[in-house]
Amino acid sequence: MRLEYFLLLDRIVDLNLGDRTIRTQATVPTASTIFEGHFPGYPLMPGVLLIETMAQTSGWLIIALTKFTRMPFFAAVKEAKLRSFVTPGQVLAVTATLEHDGSGFAMTRAEIRHDDKLICNAELTFRVVEFPNADFRASMEKVAAELAFPMETLAHG
Repeated sequence: MRLEYFLLLDRIVDLNLGDRTIRTQATVPTASTIFEGHFPGYPLMPGVLLIETMAQTSGWLIIALTKFTRMPFFAAVKEAKLRSFVTPGQVLAVTATLEHDGSGFAMTRAEIRHDDKLICNAELTFRVVEFPNADFRASMEKVAAELAFPMETLAHG
């Protein structure tokens, strides 16, 4: 995770367009200014950042399913459950499945696990629109490369 850049994922582990699922990995940094205030002497990953981690994972799934032609923007969270604390250094396994798409919106179900223990889960909604410009799409393709996004799956999906 690179919190200062709001890049919460480290890499894409698996992308299955047929099943409409994605798995990513995120390692919580051992040191961050976020932990100075959340909480002094007892650092915990803020729940809102766990939700954003699930949203980013879901977003990459939607980008893949639209073959990099559309950009998802986080619009709503429903049924979010934060079940356990996340501490610095933990490696998180994030999964998302596309449940519905159409009329310019997409809905996913996502969850985060650590050592196979469910940490949190939610239903997320996105507004899906065309990339606003070529520069923005290029910047997303650069981030995709950093995350080991499997571009070859787009040709086969």
